[in-house]
Amino acid sequence: MVRRGKAITVCPEILGGLPTPRPSLELQGGNGYDVHKGKARVKTADGLDVTEEFCKGAEIVLALARELQPSSIILKEVSPSCGSNLIRDGSYTGNRIPGIGVTAALLKQSGFKVVSSEQFKNENQKE
Repeated sequence: MVRRGKAITVCPEILGGLPTPRPSLELQGGNGYDVHKGKARVKTADGLDVTEEFCKGAEIVLALARELQPSSIILKEVSPSCGSNLIRDGSYTGNRIPGIGVTAALLKQSGFKVVSSEQFKNENQKE
């Protein structure tokens, strides 16, 4: 889709100022909606708080979505930014739980259709 000019790629974590590669990051105290309410944080396993960078990246992606008005936004599942159905549980053990990431929550809250890359792949294989 990117090669055909039908999609663009973005990474909210990079847009928010985080480096690549970066340490494992997980939501602490809730999900992406909770982060936007100030009730949860995004941290590394050693306690470094990167919530501000996640929120900044989510806002940049939202501005881009408002400009481009895509029919849907495809995000990578399990990511603390992009998970639309699953996130890690905050224990840094790889355990997955139902939940939503920071960027996915902001986009959904703003009325955009958000799907995981897995959902998108499955839906398009049916056609």
